[in-house]
Formats: sequence, C-alpha cells, structure tokens
Amino acid sequence: MAGNNFVIEVEKGKDASDGQPSIGPVYRSSFAANGFPAPIPGMESCWDIFRMSVEKYPDNRMLGRRQIVDGKAGKYVWQTYREVYDIVIKVGNSIRSCDVVEGGKCGIYGANCPEWIISMEACNAHGLYCVPLYDTLGAGAVEFIICHAEISIAFVEEKKINELFKTFPASTEHLKTIVSFGKVTPEQKAEAEKHGLKIYPWEEFLQLGENKNYGLPVKKKTDICTIMYTSGTTGDPKGVLISNDSIVTLIAGVKRLLGSVNEQLTMKDVYISYLPLAHIFDRVIEELFISHGASIGFWRGDVKLLVEDIGELKPSIFCAVPRVLDRIYSGLLQKISAGGLLKKKMFDLAYTYKYYNMKKGRKHGEASPICDKIVFSKVKQGLGGNVRLILSGAAPLSTHVEEFLRVVACCHVLQGYGLTESCAGSFVSLPNELSMLGTVGPPVPNIDVRLESVPEMNYDALASTPRGEICIKGNTLFSGYYKREDLTREVLIDGWFHTGDIGEWQPNGSMKIIDRKKNIFKLSQGEYVAVENLENIYGLVSAIDSIWIYGNSFESFLVAVVNPNKEALESWAADNNVSGDFESLCKNPKAKEFILGELAKTGKEKKLKGFEIIKAVHLDPMPFDMERDLLTPTYKKKRPQLLKYYQSVIDEMYKSANKPNA
Repeated sequence: MAGNNFVIEVEKGKDASDGQPSIGPVYRSSFAANGFPAPIPGMESCWDIFRMSVEKYPDNRMLGRRQIVDGKAGKYVWQTYREVYDIVIKVGNSIRSCDVVEGGKCGIYGANCPEWIISMEACNAHGLYCVPLYDTLGAGAVEFIICHAEISIAFVEEKKINELFKTFPASTEHLKTIVSFGKVTPEQKAEAEKHGLKIYPWEEFLQLGENKNYGLPVKKKTDICTIMYTSGTTGDPKGVLISNDSIVTLIAGVKRLLGSVNEQLTMKDVYISYLPLAHIFDRVIEELFISHGASIGFWRGDVKLLVEDIGELKPSIFCAVPRVLDRIYSGLLQKISAGGLLKKKMFDLAYTYKYYNMKKGRKHGEASPICDKIVFSKVKQGLGGNVRLILSGAAPLSTHVEEFLRVVACCHVLQGYGLTESCAGSFVSLPNELSMLGTVGPPVPNIDVRLESVPEMNYDALASTPRGEICIKGNTLFSGYYKREDLTREVLIDGWFHTGDIGEWQPNGSMKIIDRKKNIFKLSQGEYVAVENLENIYGLVSAIDSIWIYGNSFESFLVAVVNPNKEALESWAADNNVSGDFESLCKNPKAKEFILGELAKTGKEKKLKGFEIIKAVHLDPMPFDMERDLLTPTYKKKRPQLLKYYQSVIDEMYKSANKPNA
C-alpha cells in the first residue's frame, strides 16, 4: 500500500511483544506529505472563526429561515454576518449579567435554528462551555447532562420548555436561568419561579444586557469550547471535551483536502442545516461554512417538509445520514417504477451507460452529459438544482445506495467517518474515485492513522490485507471525557485514540469499516462471532430493511430479529397466494421461512461458516427506533436494550429451534 497515491507511510509497523498485539504502519494523507496544514493565522479559537468572517464578510448572508405568512412557508429571510454579530454581543452581555462567568456551562436544547448558532457564538465569545442537550435522548438524558455538566443557564426551543421542566427538581441544583428561543407562557413562568428559576422570552433576554459591556476574555487554543455528550450504546452518556484547537485544526485540514481535489468552499456556498447541531458532524460543518463567510439556511424542523425546504433554499452542499439517503433512494426507485415501462427502460439504459463510463475513470460530469440532461437532471432538481457535494456520515452507507446516487445525483457523493472524540471528519472518500465506493476514503490531512491487531477476532494489522482496530493521533482529538479520567485512559493511550472500530486498509489507501471491536461473542461450541460484520453481510438481502443478530455462549447457533421490507414481503405474498396485511404476514410461518431462505442464500454466496447461518427469525413490522430506546440518535443498535426488549421472543426462538423435531 505504501506506493499508492492517497496515503504515505510515516512509521513502520511493530510485531507483537510483551503481551501487546502487533501494530500496523502509521499512515497519513498524501495531501500532508510536507506536513500538516497550519491553522489559519490569527485563528486560535471558535470565536476567531466567527469574528474574522464578520470582519471580512460583514454583508454576506449568514443565517436564514423561512418566513411563515398566514401559515404558509415563504422565501428564506436572511441575517448578515454583521447583524448576527450584533445580536451575539447582546446575548453575551445578557448571559454575563446572569452571573455566568468564563468557564461557566451553558446548555442549548432544541432543533437547529438561528438562535441555536447565536447562543453558541455567545458562549464562544465569553469562554463558556457550550453543552448541547440532546433533542433525541428524552428527559432522562437531559437531566443527567444538566446535573453532570453543572449547567447554570439553558437556551431552549419554545416547544421543549415543558420537556426541560421534567428534569425538575434534580436539575435545579445547578440550573438558575432558562431562555426561550421564542415566547414563554404565564404557566411556564409560574412553574420556573416555583423552583426558584428565572425564565425569559428571547426578546426580553436580549434587553437584560443593554447598557452593559462585559469585556471578552482572551481565548486559548487549549480552552474547551464545547462538551458534547455522546449517546453511547451502553451506560450513561459520556461528556466529550472538545477544545478550540480541535475545531480550528479540523477546519485547516478540510480546507487543504477540498483545495487538493479542486472543490474549495467559497462564500457563495449554501448549506441546509437540519442534522442536529447537538452532534459534532453538523457542528463542525457549520463552523466550516462560517469560516468561509458562506450561508446557512435552517429547515422547518419537520422531516416530511425537508425536500420542500431544500427546493426553496437550493443548497450547494448537502450533508446526510444514511437514513435520509436511503429514503431519497427508495423515493426515486418508486418514481421510476411508477413512470411506466418505457421511462424505466430509458432510465436503466442511461444508468448502465453512465456507470460504465464512470468505471472507465471518467468524472461524473463527463461520463454522459446527454444522460444527465435528459434523464438525471430531474434528480438534481429534486435537491434544489445546485447541489455539488453530498456528504454522508454518522453510520455506514449501503454500497448500492452510494453507487446509485453517484450515478444519478449529478454531484459528488462522498462518505466520511469520524467520532465525536476525533472531532468528526477523520476519513472522507474523494471525488471521482469510483474505486472508493463502499469505503470511507483516506485520512483527512491532519491526523496519523494506524491499525492495531485484534488477535481474538483474527484481525491482523500486519497481514497482506491489513485489518485491525483503527487508532488515530492528532490535534483534532478530544481532551478527555468530562469527570471520567478512567474512561479517557481506556481509549487514549500514548496519544493514540482507540476508536473501537475495525478497519481494513484498501490497496488505494482508503479505509473500509468492517466491524466493531466490542460486538463479539462466543457460541457454546467455542466459536467467536463478529456480529456487526454478519449484520452488514445479511443487510445486503433486499427483502429486509434491518437485522439484529443474537447469540450467546449457552447456545450453538444464531437467531435474529428482522424488519422485513414491506414491498418485498407483500410482493412475495402475492406471488405465493399468501393473504393478509403486512402485520399478519410478519406472523406467518411461511413468511419466516421465506426470509430465512433469503438470508441463507446470501450466507452461502458470501461463504459464511455453518455457525454463522441464522437458524430462526422473528419478523417485526415496526422498524427499530429511538422511541423504544433500541437505537442511538445516530442509528446505531443498542444491543443490551434490544435484548431486553426482545428477550421473550429470543427465548421462544431458541426453545422452538431446540425441540427434537425442529
């Protein structure tokens, strides 16, 4: 791999010694061949990112939202960088007048909106820790974060105020002030005052700091700017400490990366803000846009209206999680099928022709301009007509969806990988490199990466196909888990962050995520099962939408809970004269046999071992969701909770399958 274009080797690998597993060579991006990019001069903190753009681009459009007139959404209305700056200064003075001093903790709770960014920038200005309160984790986690981070002031979306009240009285030990992004009802005022808290509507809060002028403290690179609580698949949320240096370093790296592939951001770029700002992915993208004096337009907060918001805003960059892209993919397939046979035939021909040319190395814009114009331009229009880059992150994107969008969306479709602890983007695939399909690309040019062998899972970082736990080193890394040095020491060893994800270097220097280190269990015959890898393989079965596989050391075989694909199951039922609606089909033994057969077929094709073949399934028509606490906000499976929820189903599957006649 050392000789390819996209990574360079900076240190040799090491054999196993003293009980420590072997370590693969250290690689970095070839865009950093002469060293990592230095942060932009004068940019020491997140406050500098914003301040410098206000000085450089005062009249540029910064934050926009749709004006609602007579209940109808109209055009986007914008505030300029200078206008936002003036409000930020007011908000900062008001926060300080509530006895919040440098190093104080400020919570922000609610969907993305201009006030979210304004509150965040006020924290940046005064050296406060900005602590997002998760919109998706329910009252239990919100209460935990307020108490754990000792939050004294919280900014809240109007419709979340009553959710915040559910954290009383526990949270009131620290929480003293609540600021609504909108209005406050008399009942809410009474409820807050009953617990000794002050609550302000947005406009009233802005007046608190009038005629007061608190000086801005000097910010250092090492200062913490935010504590991001990660949902985690087990235990309490962990507070990840992100420093100014992490974000500033990341921005310099992404700037070099985009410049190297000729896709620089400019002040004319437009971003649609809908992925939660409470997550690092969206937070750093918005910081990146602010650093270029570009524009951020906010959605209305309803996923059903997102496409309409995109149509009005016409963004140039679209970030998404696989769930959203899966929905776009299914919607497009339905439209193509509904268009009649001729249109479908035309689409298939155009697709095959363009993909063939892309495989030969042509750029997506040059692969077939005529097909783009006649067939695929409608897809581009569906995303507003201006999108030049779709970036997917937070979870793996299915290869077939990625390939499809790369061909039909008339823009670059890139997949990235990173963690809250690595300040989001650590790897990202590159434009026009079809060979990177299904990978997360090479490292961003601000980190070093190596794999560490995991012998108990047979992953060897020194093998000809190197596999192992992905470890990252660099200034983008977090500063530790808040109040949990024990957990920090477990994952941060000699400056290397151990991600817990298993990666496989590709010959071209890109990384493929293939497994998760902790998702491993032993069956009763002593065989180890890497469950995430199996779920990825079985996930290729088109008749299913999602699968959770279970096994334990008392049983010799695997069982699974499957969310079947509604269309696929109903079409199978029609072909086989099986009657009933989707729910009753899921209970039908014949349907279970059909799904088991499909899983077994894929298992054989992929040469899975006998003990990796699933022996029993339960079909749940209801997709795994956050409401039942089965998924994290980034759609990762919460395995302990899944087991608890489906325990009786699992017991029943093992009981039936173990019967002598089964």
